[in-house]
Amino acid sequence: MIYSLLVPICFVSAWSIIILVAWSLWNAARDTVNTAKQMHQIPCSSCQYFTDNYRLKCTIHPSTANTEAAIHCLDYQGKTDSMLY
Repeated sequence: MIYSLLVPICFVSAWSIIILVAWSLWNAARDTVNTAKQMHQIPCSSCQYFTDNYRLKCTIHPSTANTEAAIHCLDYQGKTDSMLY
């Protein structure tokens, strides 16, 4: 009697675990892609004031350089913009 109930319970449990793992992997991949898209919007590396020095990344806003707060930086000037003057 118990064996006739054990097989369907194990079958449903195994497939439930597989579906939950696949769902978690899908959510992790989606979150990673969204984070990467947001991080690629940070313009610091192509800014005139960016120094590539780990001690002082930006001469104007050193605390927000290379962070999400720098996405809409009002002081951004491209490196090619400075050659126009």
